[in-house]
Amino acid sequence: MQRAELARMIDHTLLAPAATPGQVALLCGEASVLGVGAVCVAPNRLPLPAGALPDATAVCTVIGFPSGAHRSEAKVAEAVQAVADGAGELDMVIDLGWASAGLWDRVEADIAAVRRAAPAPIVLKVIIESAALHDDRAIVAACRAAEAAGTDFVKTSTGFHPAGGASLGAVALMAETVGGRLGVKASGGIRDAATALAMVDAGATRLGCSASRAILESL
Repeated sequence: MQRAELARMIDHTLLAPAATPGQVALLCGEASVLGVGAVCVAPNRLPLPAGALPDATAVCTVIGFPSGAHRSEAKVAEAVQAVADGAGELDMVIDLGWASAGLWDRVEADIAAVRRAAPAPIVLKVIIESAALHDDRAIVAACRAAEAAGTDFVKTSTGFHPAGGASLGAVALMAETVGGRLGVKASGGIRDAATALAMVDAGATRLGCSASRAILESL
């Protein structure tokens, strides 16, 4: 894989709670130089200043982050505001309590509410927190609920859960489950080129990375 091709797969990410406006500006500057596909920042850092990013770089933010333990109405309001603030891509966290209890109809309804509030061409990615789900059947069920709700991507992780981030096994299972009908975003713990490329080989079509510069400069 060529460096430019990998860069277009990366969501260059800064979601640290204490991230300053200056750090967000630095992130956007790096994104412009690196040629990444998107930048992902917290919703309270939007809108980005005019001209902060090239037209080819998408603006992404997060919804119900990082716990997912928000009322659907709150996620909907957050999504609507994010789109109004210039986000073209939304990464929302599922309700992990419902997922752990196997209440997949509720998980699907939660996602569908956000999808209705932010219809295409807004890109919706659903974070299933794969490392926190109790077995492979739950990962499959989460992906199926996300697909039924009309999402565009399933995503492994927030990167903030103590259970961990992306794993090759989870990415491969997610890719198998969605069968190319949805994208698969691997996120959480991808800090070097070898890991990034392994995730792509396992089936990831997007990568969420804060170490994008180090990854790309090592190729």
